[in-house]
Amino acid sequence: MTKTEYSFSYEVFDTLEELSPEDAWLLQEAREVTLNAYAPYSNFQVGAVAKLKNGEIVAGSNQENASFPVGLCAERVLLSAAASLYPTVAIESMAISYRSILVESDHPITPCGVCRQSLQEFEARTGSPIRLILGGLEGSVIVISTSGLLLPLSFTGEFLKK
Repeated sequence: MTKTEYSFSYEVFDTLEELSPEDAWLLQEAREVTLNAYAPYSNFQVGAVAKLKNGEIVAGSNQENASFPVGLCAERVLLSAAASLYPTVAIESMAISYRSILVESDHPITPCGVCRQSLQEFEARTGSPIRLILGGLEGSVIVISTSGLLLPLSFTGEFLKK
């Protein structure tokens, strides 16, 4: 038997003001994009904003549906928009924020499992890591160097090749 351990490091900033100006701007934009979310069922509005390698900015917000499985998370809305508008361009950084009338938005949240898988696939497709900037409307901010770190032992297209 072999025992293997998985761990990774990330940066924690106490406030938005500690971030670089570019990262702070991206997170502030993600905070604003939460207002575009359609979340009448969960009342949990999520916004994501990405800077692409070509300098373009793309945004997405969660879009719920009464038939819950057909709703889309902000991250996947953003990935779809980026891939549609700029099919060969990688994402440099993505900021994700949220607001809710039910819980305080004073700490970072991380992408759900489906979004983690989608982010991993986008990274693999473009051959470039997606840096994540995660924060609420206030409070601490987490920066992760590549979204792939959030999904160890992920299922990839390599498993489907002969």
